[in-house]
Amino acid sequence: MRVGVLTGGGDCPGLNAVIRAVVRKGVKGHGFEFVGYRDGWKGPLEGLTMELGVQQCRGILPRGGTILGSSRTNPFKVEGGVERIKANLDRDGVDALVAIGGEDTLGVATKLADLGVNVVGVPKTIDNDLSGTDFTFGFDTAVNIATEAIDRLHTTAESHHRVLVVEVMGRHAGWIALHSGLAGGASMVLIPEQPFDIEDVCARVETRFESKYAPIIVVSEGAIPRDGGDMTLVSGEKDAFGHVRLGGIGDRLAGEIEQRTGKEARAVVLGHIQRGGTPTAFDRWLATRFGLQAIDAVADGDFGTMMALRGTKIERLPLIEGTGELKLVSDEEYAEAQVFFG
Repeated sequence: MRVGVLTGGGDCPGLNAVIRAVVRKGVKGHGFEFVGYRDGWKGPLEGLTMELGVQQCRGILPRGGTILGSSRTNPFKVEGGVERIKANLDRDGVDALVAIGGEDTLGVATKLADLGVNVVGVPKTIDNDLSGTDFTFGFDTAVNIATEAIDRLHTTAESHHRVLVVEVMGRHAGWIALHSGLAGGASMVLIPEQPFDIEDVCARVETRFESKYAPIIVVSEGAIPRDGGDMTLVSGEKDAFGHVRLGGIGDRLAGEIEQRTGKEARAVVLGHIQRGGTPTAFDRWLATRFGLQAIDAVADGDFGTMMALRGTKIERLPLIEGTGELKLVSDEEYAEAQVFFG
């Protein structure tokens, strides 16, 4: 059997670990051949391939990013896109496809599976917002990077008696903000699932200063004020999946806090730093297990499925179950953490 592999959407630590596991077990355990498709769905759409075997996977376990490249290409937005993908898979002699990605990449995989393409999915996103799996790889690394940044910012905030607002990724889900804020001892965490009151934020800032400590506020890029206003700078451009580019909530929030309280406030935007660099041991472990199980699903002919972590076990789910809705921070989970903020 000849198997294609692609990585789509935003890059994250652990992608190479999945590729390595898929190829090594596929070659040594099942006798498969592989072809790498470059730059996400753009690869099979335009026939962009690269050699992919055990040799190409040597030394990539600790590397961030992806040796296959990535993009946010949506073949369903391209005229004749599905037919072109099918034709290129047939031309390349590819019998099955392993798609590694998040909500958008696996959403395309779900539709292609319904149209007869033999595809198996591996969930990836630093946002940890795929409903089918307890955790996605990349999330643990992002949280560790954000936590380290918060640890470092505490000392400079205290030294200068200023408010520091740390903006982290999280378009719709606040998992990175919640976990890193809790682990880093933040004064307050603002997430998309819980619209915030700017007056309450400023009151918490004042209370923190009264206790002789400088506040650290962690905010997801998609957080919004409770009154329905928009404090997030949004570009008018949309990607192929209809997403606008978010950014600027940290700067806007810091400006509002400084104006309302008279306390000096600065914003720190972690941005793509959260995506890059060496994956943590947990993310390497999880990504490797996902890859091993994914190639077994291909060998079993169990197509249209996605690997998922349930407790400590890797299970197979129908793709639609893993991509049908986003996994958001619940009211109970947010409330539970509030005792540590302030």
